[in-house]
Parts: sequence; C-alpha cells; structure tokens
Amino acid sequence: MKDLGLPPVQRRSVLGGFAAGAALATVAMPGAAAAQGARRRYASVGVGSRNRMYQRAIWGDHKAHAELVATVDVNPGRMALVGQWAAEAGAPAPRAYLADEFDKMVREQKPDVIIVTTPDALHDAYLVRALEAGCDVLTEKPMTTTAEKAQRILDAVERTGRHIRVTHNYRYAPYRSQVKELLMAGEIGDVLSVDFQWLLNTTHGADYFRRWHSQKQVSGGLMIHKASHHFDLVNWWLSDMPVEVQAVGKREFYTPAMARRFGLDGPHERCHTCPEKAECTFFFDLEADPALKAMYLDKERYDGYHRDQCVWRPSIDIEDTMNVIVKYAGGTTLSYSLNAFNAWEGYTIAFNGTKGRLEHVVIEQAGISGLNGSSMGDAIQTRIIPMRGNPRDITPTVGSGGHGGGDTLMLAEIFDPNVAADPLLRRADERAGSAAILIGVAANRCFETGSPVRIADLVSGLQAPEFPAMPTHDQPVPMPPRPPRRT
Repeated sequence: MKDLGLPPVQRRSVLGGFAAGAALATVAMPGAAAAQGARRRYASVGVGSRNRMYQRAIWGDHKAHAELVATVDVNPGRMALVGQWAAEAGAPAPRAYLADEFDKMVREQKPDVIIVTTPDALHDAYLVRALEAGCDVLTEKPMTTTAEKAQRILDAVERTGRHIRVTHNYRYAPYRSQVKELLMAGEIGDVLSVDFQWLLNTTHGADYFRRWHSQKQVSGGLMIHKASHHFDLVNWWLSDMPVEVQAVGKREFYTPAMARRFGLDGPHERCHTCPEKAECTFFFDLEADPALKAMYLDKERYDGYHRDQCVWRPSIDIEDTMNVIVKYAGGTTLSYSLNAFNAWEGYTIAFNGTKGRLEHVVIEQAGISGLNGSSMGDAIQTRIIPMRGNPRDITPTVGSGGHGGGDTLMLAEIFDPNVAADPLLRRADERAGSAAILIGVAANRCFETGSPVRIADLVSGLQAPEFPAMPTHDQPVPMPPRPPRRT
C-alpha cells in the first residue's frame, strides 16, 4: 500500500478498509427490493459519527419503512456501540461484519440499500461493489476523492444500469431552497457571475485538522471533503455544469510555525496526552463529550485511531486558505473562497444577474463533526437588489433539525416511500456527485501546477443531471429604469 503520510497507527485504523475494498469478491445478488408495505433492509458501511444521522432516522421517524440489518467497519468496538444504541432505541441490533466481510454481509443479509459513510477515499470500493451486487446505494458526500475513482463509479453505473444517491443535504435547507426558487422565478434575470465566500471558525474549522480529514489522500482536502457541498450548491442553484477551474491554495495557519508564534513548544502528537493542554486554547477534550468518548477514545484499543490529533503537527497536508474561479457551460463564472481559521462561521453569496443582484448571508452555529444537532444559522438574510431599484429583504424560510432543517427533509425523501415529488429536483445522483467533487479535484491540481484545468480532461462520459429550468442567456431582458437625475 502506498504510504499516505499518516503515523503508522493512523494508517492502520483509517485505511484498513482499503485492503478490504480491493479484495472484495463477487457477491451474490440480493433478493428483490422489499415488497410494497414491507420495510426496506439497510446496511451501513462505516459507523463513525456521520452514520448516526441514518441510524437515528431508521430507528426513529422512519422505522415503519426501514430497518438496519447490518454494519460493516474496521472497528468492532464501534459496531458493538451501534448495537447498544439500537437496543436503547428499541430496535434489534444489526449484525456486525468486519471490513473484509462485506461480500459475506451482502450474501447473508441481502440488504436492499447500502449506506456508505466510510472515510472519503474508501467510498468508491464499496459503491462499485454494491452496484454490482444489485443493491441501491446511498453515500455521504463527497461521492469520492479523485477523478480516477469518479470514473470508476461512472463506469459501474453505466455497466450495471443502477444509480447512486449522494446525500448533498445542503440543497434541502429551506432557506437555500428559497434562493433556488427566487433564481428560477427570474427575480434577477439570468445569472452572469457568482461571488461566494465560505468561512470556517477556529472551533469547527480546526476540527478538520485533528481528524483523518487532515490527510489529502484520505479526504481529498477541504476542496473536496468540505467544498463539494458548496460547489454542488452552486451547480444546483445555477442548473449548470462546470467546465474549467483555476485555483490557488496554501496552508499557513495550522502549522508548527504558528504554534510557536502562539508561544507553544509543540506541535505534539495529540490533545489527550499533550503536555501543553493548559496553554493551548485549541485543546480538544475527548473525555468531555460522552458521545465522542464512547465512539472514539474508548474504542482506540481496536484500531489505534486518534480523533484528537494536534492541529499544529507537520504531517497535515491539506490547505487552510483556498481561492477558486470556475467557468460554467452556460457562461456563468464563480469566484469562491474557503478559509478555515476565521472569526465567524458561515457564508456570503451574491448572484449577479441581468435584472439585479441576489445577496444571501448565513451566520451558522456549527457543532463538532455534525454531532451536536442543528447547525441552524442564528442570522439568515436574503436580499433582492433590482438594477437601479430599491433593495427588498426576503423573509427567509426556515426549518428545524440538522443543517438548517435540510436533514429532516432529505431523510424523509430517502426513507418515506410516500413523500411528495420535488419540483426543485434536490435529489443528487452520481452525475451531480461527480460534478461537485471534480471542481475540487481540478482545484487540487491547480494548486500543484498553477495551470487551469478542464473538467472534460478529468473524466469521460459525464452527463448533466436533471436540473430545474432557469432563465437563459438568450431571453429578452427589460431595459432597467433610467437612473435618477442629479439635481
């Protein structure tokens, strides 16, 4: 196996599934999908913190339509913990399988749907095998981390005739759906350019530098793991596909040099054993959070994975400051930035159209690793500014639950067979998943070469997904009012 730059214990824990993914044997076809009225059988591959959302949905609001029959992971302790949580929820414990037993799991449990929430670089191995086994597949974003893996997934979809659902839940937040509706209605005409800034603070943002996400070969870096959310939003908001990317990126804050500028002697290995925990305000106490302690600190003995690695350590190889320019097939251009050490968390985006400008600002209250419930913004503003007209504020549509209410709506669409059809087409498949990650793949390549990258040079056969209709660049546009005369 290629050395990924992780300490030996981290390579073993995070990437143990690589060998399993490469060795997956041909699996028996599962039974037909659950009969009408019966519960669908789900299996989860990867049971870290992100999988909790699906567990709670299956054991809670959607237990009438779903059952979790199996888990697959490298860590038997975490799978035992899932069994404990199932019992607490009044559900039967799912059968646990180690990562190299995926084919056995499919053969024995015959799941209808496989949910993939492993570290990002492992997604493709399980997605392809699940497609070939005849299962429906649902995966956390990002769909995968490289152009080669995206091509492998697209080829498997073409070969099997099946599709993948990528859970781009940001589309579902009511206030983001409202932005889409305003754009579709032609409030600002057709969109010619987009200015987008995403800010991560030094609580949530720092957390990416503690975990396996801090190794680019595992996560793709923030351009893929985090920004694929944002690129997917723009693709969907515009109903358009990216064609060319230019980008620059650097790591200048989460470094050993910055630790010393803060007066520390480090970096050190991890927070739990850090001799400077009293001095470092980036200290992360795993013992203080019962859920994280149970899931990670208490389970280290099984795989050696440290959830609280030092944010200043030299082995980090992802960027913390990134700027990207994207050209779209329809002619729109996107200017995007991502900063992981900012004073507040959230985003600002502005759509510049032929009839005016739409500004949308969200200040978020983000939790750690998605465990702490809602990330509902404590400030949301959407404003329409007509060309040569007076601005008007739009009362934001809001919801309840994780990710601004988006998780609740998305989970209903996933698990409830009676959910209403969605005119906004928020469901994302492998085409949308590819388009989102390929902007990040291209940006990562730009960081290395300094040259622009065309999306068509990364993969072949990528088609646009179904998008809602938007105002086009050839429709008539009303002449704006004359500017007021100066007196």
